[in-house]
Amino acid sequence: MSGGTVTAAGLDNLDVIDAQVLARFAEAVKPQPRPLPDVATQALRELVRYRRQLTESLTQARNRLHRATVTRGEIEDDIAHLRQKLAAVDARITRLIEHVPFARSRAELLRSVPGVGPALTAALLAELPELGVLNRKQAAALVGVAPLNRDSGARRGRRTVWGGRAALRSTLYMAAVVAARYNAPVRAFDLRLLERGKPPKLALTACMRKLLAILNAIARNGQPWHGASVEHSS
Repeated sequence: MSGGTVTAAGLDNLDVIDAQVLARFAEAVKPQPRPLPDVATQALRELVRYRRQLTESLTQARNRLHRATVTRGEIEDDIAHLRQKLAAVDARITRLIEHVPFARSRAELLRSVPGVGPALTAALLAELPELGVLNRKQAAALVGVAPLNRDSGARRGRRTVWGGRAALRSTLYMAAVVAARYNAPVRAFDLRLLERGKPPKLALTACMRKLLAILNAIARNGQPWHGASVEHSS
């Protein structure tokens, strides 16, 4: 490399260095090997992410409609078109899950939990295939709902939730909003936190962790929801 230009030889050297670093890391840490997603999971993941993009576009169009005057007709047409595409994607997701036995049985288990609808079910199947294999703390960290310290040197920051799979976390958030109203254990948990003076946003984040722990335990045990909290067994 010279003059800031990366040559082919330089790239080769970088590849060797990277390979050596990765080899040393694997030898020291011995990470658990994970298989690549199968074809069905990859297809479902693509559909779920496309659905998320359509949902975001639909929300943006509705917001524009509130401010529009002379373009209302065009925006209404856009909204109708997006709704049609969203319905078509939902149908494809449903068909895909129905045609894969494992996905179908797992979806039935997850949807037995009050507050868990098709959107979260599909997102978990596509973006958290590890569900049921992890313990509750690992699942929370992977999704990004585990409180983590923001420390630097001697400074100690507040414990906040960050990192993880942000897109999946946003879907879990919407499900937790519903669960905090209609899922008895989650609702009782939310009320207890609020009575103790916990800010509503933090209480809802805790409900997200609780709902995820319930779903993780149900996926692990292979037993549907029976109206009781089971997450502490994991």
